[in-house]
Amino acid sequence: MLDKNGIAKRIAQEVEDGFYVNLGIGIPTLVANYVRDNISVEFQSENGILGMGPFPIDGEEDADLINAGKQTITALPGASFFDSATSFGMIRGKHVELTILGAMEVAQNGDIANWKIPGKMVKGMGGAMDLVASAENIIVAMMHTNRAGESKLLKQCTLPLTGVGCVKKIVTNLAVLEVTEDGFLLLERAPGVSVDDIREATEGVLIVKGNVPEMSIQ
Repeated sequence: MLDKNGIAKRIAQEVEDGFYVNLGIGIPTLVANYVRDNISVEFQSENGILGMGPFPIDGEEDADLINAGKQTITALPGASFFDSATSFGMIRGKHVELTILGAMEVAQNGDIANWKIPGKMVKGMGGAMDLVASAENIIVAMMHTNRAGESKLLKQCTLPLTGVGCVKKIVTNLAVLEVTEDGFLLLERAPGVSVDDIREATEGVLIVKGNVPEMSIQ
């Protein structure tokens, strides 16, 4: 089973040379720490930065450099800063090739709910709705179940939707899954996790084809 850093490490393997990538709040922000050294990637944050680096070393934080989740970050050489209008112009103009988001629920048809729980105070949806409406490739980083042990990979989302039919792939603490027309296709298992473990934790339709390999986390 993976922890949050393990999920981020596995998603970092999906990032390719030359990609422009938006990292959502939560687990996705960790992905910048694990991108391969031999590729060049531009990480974008909707609060107005292109060229984010990994999190700073303790004691070297700059309070003026933050991501959309208000965490302190580093800026790589050549990074640029701009206003929200320019940032969302990049997003809505489809200039971000990969979006990595957290989620509270994902449905088997690719619907995502990640911005609101009815009855609980929220600050707003932020840039999530723009991102899911504009991105061609969306990967979700999430825990497979909630704190009560209930599945977050569902037949239908129960929370207010952020986007419809937009999620392509999901990486959880248990598995890597692809969203298909027929349901969640199991691609990889987390270390020490069986197919039966994943099936038990998945409410939506789980498709298993042949021998499912174990993830390789470096």
